[in-house]
Amino acid sequence: MAKFGKWIGAGLGAFAFGPIGAIIGFIAGSAVDAQKEGVKTTYRTTGQRPTTGGYVTSLLVLAAAIMKADGKAMKSELEFVRAFFTRNFGKESANEAIALLRDILKQNIPVNDVCWQIQGNMDYSSRLQLMHFLFGIAQADGEFHEQEVKLINHIGINLGINHDDYISIQSMFIKNIDSAYKILEITSDASNEEVKKAYRRMAMKYHPDKVSYLGEEFQQAAKDKFQKVNKAYDEIKKKRKIA
Repeated sequence: MAKFGKWIGAGLGAFAFGPIGAIIGFIAGSAVDAQKEGVKTTYRTTGQRPTTGGYVTSLLVLAAAIMKADGKAMKSELEFVRAFFTRNFGKESANEAIALLRDILKQNIPVNDVCWQIQGNMDYSSRLQLMHFLFGIAQADGEFHEQEVKLINHIGINLGINHDDYISIQSMFIKNIDSAYKILEITSDASNEEVKKAYRRMAMKYHPDKVSYLGEEFQQAAKDKFQKVNKAYDEIKKKRKIA
């Protein structure tokens, strides 16, 4: 059985029930009954800020789904997750997270149900950060597999991610001639003033403070997304010679 005391100890909150609770409970050897009195079985309800434990387990369950999408979990993908947790939480916590992830990978993951539970119990900024992390996993082996991209798109829809926001995050990883504009959620024919307004809007949407309640560790992860917005804006400014 995986050592996951840190993440369970941090509190699963609403994720102790439903499909995510069942997955973690099965690993722990004490499956959680999603039908307990007072527990809703429809999850499109709250959009509240998750506990750190709930966020981490949600992230690992979706990460496992992505890693299984092309039929095999790559070592590079596991190392991406390990590096993320080591960088943000330390080596011991990273080892616990990877042990838990390996156990999750052995299970069938009801992706739709998991996404609906996450959408109902996690605010929008946290869900956007999940999407950014999933693209990072898919890119870990140096290429994007069609099955992985399709599944991330499917997850995005079921997490209630706005289409423009999805394209913005996707464009941070899958580059084309208009990527900088897509990251700012505008088209290449936007005026300079529209470019400036778009940057201010996206900088506010992706600011690390939006997930500050998850702790400093996840704020560090959110900075990567924020920096890509700044880089896209700088690229457009340079091309257009915007002061």
